[in-house]
Amino acid sequence: MKIFAGLFFLSLIFLTSGSNAQATRPQAEEDYYALKTISIPENVKLEVGGLAVLPDGRVAVSTRRGEIWMIENPYEGEPRYSRFASGMHETLGLNYRDGAFYCTQRGELTRITDTDNDGRADLFETLYKFDLSGNYHEYAYGPVFDKNGDMFVTLNVAWIGYGEGLAKWHGWLLKIKKDGTMEPIATGLRSPAGIIVNSSNDIFYAENQGDWVGSGRVTHLEKGDFAGNAGGLRWTKEPESPVKLTREELAKVDNGQPMFEAAKIIKELKLPAVWFPHTLMGISTADILEDTTQGAFGPFAGQYFVSDQGHSKIMRMTLEKVNGKYQGACYPFREGFASGLIRLRFGLDGSVFGGMTSRGWSSTGPELYALQRLVWTGKVPFEIKTVQARPDGFELEFTSPVNKAVAKDAAHYEFNGFTYHYHHQYGSEIINNEKCTLKGIIVSEDGKKVRVVLDNLREGYIHEVKLTDFTGENGLPLLHNTAYYTLNAIPAGEKVVLTESQMVHAHHAMAMPEKTTATAATKAVTPAKATAKRQLKMPADWKQPDQVIAIGTKPGLKFDITELQAKAGSKIKLVFSNNDDMTHNLVIVEPGSAKEVGDQAFNLGLKGSQMSYIPNSAKVLFHTNLIQPGTSETIYFTVPAKPGVYTYLCTYPGHAMIMQGTLKVTK
Repeated sequence: MKIFAGLFFLSLIFLTSGSNAQATRPQAEEDYYALKTISIPENVKLEVGGLAVLPDGRVAVSTRRGEIWMIENPYEGEPRYSRFASGMHETLGLNYRDGAFYCTQRGELTRITDTDNDGRADLFETLYKFDLSGNYHEYAYGPVFDKNGDMFVTLNVAWIGYGEGLAKWHGWLLKIKKDGTMEPIATGLRSPAGIIVNSSNDIFYAENQGDWVGSGRVTHLEKGDFAGNAGGLRWTKEPESPVKLTREELAKVDNGQPMFEAAKIIKELKLPAVWFPHTLMGISTADILEDTTQGAFGPFAGQYFVSDQGHSKIMRMTLEKVNGKYQGACYPFREGFASGLIRLRFGLDGSVFGGMTSRGWSSTGPELYALQRLVWTGKVPFEIKTVQARPDGFELEFTSPVNKAVAKDAAHYEFNGFTYHYHHQYGSEIINNEKCTLKGIIVSEDGKKVRVVLDNLREGYIHEVKLTDFTGENGLPLLHNTAYYTLNAIPAGEKVVLTESQMVHAHHAMAMPEKTTATAATKAVTPAKATAKRQLKMPADWKQPDQVIAIGTKPGLKFDITELQAKAGSKIKLVFSNNDDMTHNLVIVEPGSAKEVGDQAFNLGLKGSQMSYIPNSAKVLFHTNLIQPGTSETIYFTVPAKPGVYTYLCTYPGHAMIMQGTLKVTK
């Protein structure tokens, strides 16, 4: 009996500890959303540009190589591929309607039909031709249909570093009517890879960081809007243009002030509905997908999913209207896709097909191209479901009840507000970062909502919501603990009257720190000071360098030289020229430390851009500042005395694992 009792006691301990371990073990995204890879035959180069799910369950894929592939049995088992069409030019969008395919090629919008039902396209009809200058950056996307059956396409601007041309209507949202006529709708688009007409018949597009664009963003477009990039203003003098703004007028606000301030002067300037903070969320926003599955894809019905090409992931977005205008928040969702995630479409079963390519647009996903399906496992993650603006703060809704004791503790919350420069330079560092003081916390009776009362809310700013060690009623931590709300307008209404128990007292409240950057800063990147690791002048005791190294960049997150050689102890003058259309730095690190330094740079968070993404690490030997496209920087350094193979890399988040070279140090 004693033996039995002892075994029973040990079993009870095991079961109890096992239960606790299960309740507190680290959660993973794949627990809730599983990735399933769809095999691709070796002879099919499926560089996905467009996706369409057909009513019979087949999936059609258009590719950068100008093909359309039909995939039977794409859900489970062995898929079967057949080539439906070929011979087109870079098909970056695909749709299916009434028995025909519609796709954007670089030079036209095309309707494609299989008239004899043999499984091969035999009729290609040009619905509308786009002008082209030959610039590599003049991509075309779409079409998407509105409720009237009209189509919308978006056209990239050219990039001036690879030719000065700009073809007509590039940088615009165009409506192609059913009769084949074109109506220009809005301009200010730079790289509008994602476009959607939502269930309310409103149009949104996703934008990439670049000139005039401080960070990725999603913007609601209406007729006559100007979304911020100057390229398309070349065509505002055309009689059919609904935008009359000129480049000369825009130049008046090209001073690095926040976009919200510029919009007070340029009335046509449309503010983003949601900013996706660069590197904190992604680096290249791509497609937008509205969840219309009514719960088949999990607890986020009615919300939006936004893909990121460079970070090979999906982010989540919620929208609300304040004063009649869209604004909202973005949240992390699912990482780990196999390649650069360009296209998202819902399958017939409520799963999401993700189409990918990384050729020319390098990504964290290791494959050159891929097709995967994201499936909800049926488990509900503990997440921040929505963030909504209130007159005196925000209301956070969760997917399941919170631990009320934790939720009432101010130590678990952090709120920051920041924004970006609006100027013609490429991108922007984070500016005007300030903390918001937490004054009150109100937890709803059911535990699913928490209202936070804050000081220092600022209109036109992105507000970071960060919850640390925050747990649910069931003991599970949040799967993701951050959100970013774009507060274009503070809603009207009564402010909450806090009771004593709801107030956060001064010794618990977050103090207001100094601003991290000057509010009137005008440069694209805050110059870092010269240090021993970044010598900008030749040392006085050098007569001349022993070796001069000139290294540049090229598209695709690449240095133009990937192997260098130098003697140990030699004196080096290194000239780094950025010939790409992205911001880069050059960092030389200890052998074998590239991943560690790259991860440290990625984790710098809001401080990263002010530090040029150079972590404070002894393994960083020498570095340049962040360098804008078309500019250069020269540094001087003495080669380490220890021979070996050192690495140089760009530590800008999303670049580090791809953009590398080796410096071989010899005796």
